[in-house]
Amino acid sequence: MVTIAHLVKKMVVERPMLQETMRQGLISFGALAEKLKPQVETELGSHVKESAIVMALRRYSEGLDTKAEKKAASLFSSGIVMKTGMVDIAVAKSATLASKLEKLYRIVDFFKGDVLNLIHGNYEVSIITNERHMAKVLKLLESEEILMKEKGLVSIAMSISKEHLYTPGILFTVVRKLAWDNVNIFELVSTTTELVFVVGSKDAARAYNSLQELVGGE
Repeated sequence: MVTIAHLVKKMVVERPMLQETMRQGLISFGALAEKLKPQVETELGSHVKESAIVMALRRYSEGLDTKAEKKAASLFSSGIVMKTGMVDIAVAKSATLASKLEKLYRIVDFFKGDVLNLIHGNYEVSIITNERHMAKVLKLLESEEILMKEKGLVSIAMSISKEHLYTPGILFTVVRKLAWDNVNIFELVSTTTELVFVVGSKDAARAYNSLQELVGGE
C-alpha cells in the first residue's frame, strides 16, 4: 500500500540536493511540505494535510545521519595527491586507434611522475595526461576524430581501501560531497585502491578542501 511516508521518501531520494539540505538542517519542513503537497496528492489520489507531510519529512530526516560519511572516512587514507597541468582528450574509436594508443606509453615517463589514464567507452576513449605531452599526443592522433580537448586541468588522487568495492554508497558519498561544494568533475578514474578526480583549475582548491573534509570526517 502506498503511503504518504513512501511517497515523501521517494520524492526526496529523487532529489539528491534536497536530501543534502535536509541532512544539514538547512530547509524548512513546512515550506517543503507545501511544495510537495500537490505531487503527493496526485500520486495518492486524495487530499493530504500538510502536517502529515511535515511529519513524514521529519521522520525521514531522522535517518539521514553521517554514517556514510564516517564509513567513507574510514576507507580513505589521509593522503590526497594533486597534480596540475593536465589535459583531457576524447577521441572516437576506430580500426586504427588501438595501435596508436599503445604508442602513448612511449611518450610518457612514469618514473618522472607523468600521468596517463585511458578510459574506454563504447564509442570513444578519453586520454588524460600531462599538458606538456599534448602536442605529441595530438600529432599521434592527427588522422583520428578528436571529439574534445580540454587543458588546464587538475587531477586529485585519493587512496582507498578495496573494501569500497563491497560497500554501497561510498562513491556516491564522495561525488555528492563535491557536487554540494559546486565542483565540476571532468573525469572520474577508479582502480581497486585509488580514486582520481579530474577537475578544472578554478575548482582545484575547492575540490581538494572538500575531499580533505570528507577524509577527516568533518
